[in-house]
Amino acid sequence: MVSDGWRHMQSAPRDGTRILVTTRASEQGPAEVDVAYWAKSDQFGLEGWRAADSHPGQVFGYADPELLCWMPLPMPQPGAARAPMPQPWQGEEGELFGSGI
Repeated sequence: MVSDGWRHMQSAPRDGTRILVTTRASEQGPAEVDVAYWAKSDQFGLEGWRAADSHPGQVFGYADPELLCWMPLPMPQPGAARAPMPQPWQGEEGELFGSGI
């Protein structure tokens, strides 16, 4: 388990459930949080991680190496204000998978 509720991508559900993911920082920009789901092969391409919630009308595919970790979407509470999006996981990548010792 990664701190602050973030979990290893290896344990992410691959059944179409929408989850929050932390993307890796790259030359295109810093790490971000997005809503993604695992999709089976269809008219949009091969199976893999997809995001459609953050950019309405666009389906975006993520390659496995682009995603660092995941957490379940927070459950809405009746009458409560919308929860803010969590911050991307900022730890060292080695912390995600252990030291290997």
